[in-house]
Amino acid sequence: MRAIAVLCMVQVHTAAIIPPRGMSVDDPAAFVAAAFGGMAAPMFVMISGWGIHKSAVRRVAEGRNGGSAWISWLIPRVALLAICQILVNVLLNVERGGRFEWYTPGVLTLLAIAALISPILAKLGVKVRASLMLVMAASPVFLGDAAGLGGFWERVYSVGAYEWVARLLWNGTYPALPWLFFILLGTLIYDLSENRNVRERFVAIGLALTTVTIAVAEAEGTPWALTEGNAILTFFPASPAFLVVSGTLAVLAHRILEGDEGGGGKPWRGDGLSFLEPLGKITLTVYVAHFAVLGVVASAMQGEPELELVPAFTATIGHTLIWIPLAIMHQRHCPKLSLEELLRRVSN
Repeated sequence: MRAIAVLCMVQVHTAAIIPPRGMSVDDPAAFVAAAFGGMAAPMFVMISGWGIHKSAVRRVAEGRNGGSAWISWLIPRVALLAICQILVNVLLNVERGGRFEWYTPGVLTLLAIAALISPILAKLGVKVRASLMLVMAASPVFLGDAAGLGGFWERVYSVGAYEWVARLLWNGTYPALPWLFFILLGTLIYDLSENRNVRERFVAIGLALTTVTIAVAEAEGTPWALTEGNAILTFFPASPAFLVVSGTLAVLAHRILEGDEGGGGKPWRGDGLSFLEPLGKITLTVYVAHFAVLGVVASAMQGEPELELVPAFTATIGHTLIWIPLAIMHQRHCPKLSLEELLRRVSN
């Protein structure tokens, strides 16, 4: 699932840098691209929350949960994630045709926040974290206009420390409120790994609520989903309906891929997806590296006309899928050369 999540992230970022000429939001291809885009970040953040929580719970079980032990474990993670966020921003900087200011908080700073609070979350019960998840889901309503009514460009720009903190916590691209919803969801999926019935009930309720959102959109004549603007599901800012729908689909994807593995059996399709495992081991490395490629492309395309549909589609899919064989070769020949390995070396 880590591999699939990072592939979805690569796809949506590539599509944003090389959009096909003349495609409207009503085009079926645009809908497919938007569907992958809408699920990319929720899946990526949820499975990251699952992994962070797994590591924290293991440390608690092993008794390595004293103050100094937590500090030596947390500081390298938070520092590396923050450095990687700055690196991503520099690689795809707005001044070279990219999308970010060098200081823009993003999904990696969100994961840094998740790491910081992981010692607390590891000691909270399932019901408490479920309640906190509901608070996150409702937070866009409580925030109101403070969540930001502007689009993407307003969210990657800030003046002064206060605005930067605001972008980090409540009105950036991936602010803690409400995106910690997916971190908390990941922790619950981990703790309920042996209780498939509860997870399946969650999916059933979520799908029912998803149907309600579609019905409301039809009844009101409002678009069901848009990146930003007037719609039931919006990404900027993340609406409560978007959180519920994308969270449901992320858990459903996890449940499908799991197959019978939770009960000691085989995952979905057995070993049929094992070719993705090398990519799943270096998702942070691939996440940062693909921005290096996109930064070069964005710089080269400044002032150039947009590509036609077929070349743009081919480039997007090609850049997405190429990371699978690259990851396989990486794990065969230089598995120690990665950000993940660096993190293992500097923390304990």
